[in-house]
Amino acid sequence: MTSSLISARLSPTASSRLLVLAEAVVKAGEIARRSLRRRTSQEMLAKAPRDYQTEIDVAVERIIVDEMTKAFPDYAIQGEEAVGNRTAGPETPIIYIDPIDGTTNYAWGLPHFGMTIAIAEGGRLVAGVVYDAMQDELFSAERGGGAYLNGERIRCADVGDIENVLVGAGLPIPGQVKAVTEEVYFDAIKRLMANTAGVRRLGSAALSIAYVACGRLDGFFEDGLAIHDFGASALLVEEAGGIVTRFSGAAVDGKGDILAASKVLHPWLREGFLAKA
Repeated sequence: MTSSLISARLSPTASSRLLVLAEAVVKAGEIARRSLRRRTSQEMLAKAPRDYQTEIDVAVERIIVDEMTKAFPDYAIQGEEAVGNRTAGPETPIIYIDPIDGTTNYAWGLPHFGMTIAIAEGGRLVAGVVYDAMQDELFSAERGGGAYLNGERIRCADVGDIENVLVGAGLPIPGQVKAVTEEVYFDAIKRLMANTAGVRRLGSAALSIAYVACGRLDGFFEDGLAIHDFGASALLVEEAGGIVTRFSGAAVDGKGDILAASKVLHPWLREGFLAKA
């Protein structure tokens, strides 16, 4: 896909830096899309219990790292698969990459996974893209420039009627929940089941949080995440008028628990974690 076609899918004021991210993630997405199939356990690497890696995770990250290295030779790189990680000085921008967010979905042949690249400067996210290769949906945002989906401005939903909100949540594996007790976490999910239009566990935090930004979900929470998973999507939500914090309401520090929601819903969701904390 040419630069002009990809540029048309970003903000009209998108920087050349954001265009590089978008071009790289779309290029890598072609490989991920063509390679989707059910994989056997012998074809996967278990990095930890129920934490999988496929050969496509590595191949996709390699493509993105190569593009980032050419465009930003002085930037630090932190990829989830550590294909080409490198450090730099404290004031140097950092590129965060998650080649396949939702590897379990991908490894089982489920066509729902996200691909993310984000840039942070001075500890602050300033640019990011999230790509759904199966739906060809390109989410993008820059600090102060709004959030976009395939060239159209997006905003969080503004629904305050709890019975009419749809919320995403992660279903944790043993040991994943650390910010609160498992009892508090699952009580928060039960609270959603009892009061909202429904709960969705889609299998990709990156896409779920991006869905909050475009109003497909009203909120989302999960523990045990890293900035590779949520960085670009968190920027999307903030630029779409939403709020991203930890369960406690504190600022996100780069790993752990995430609570992303519209401004009107965020306080209600946060209450679910404070009730027994």
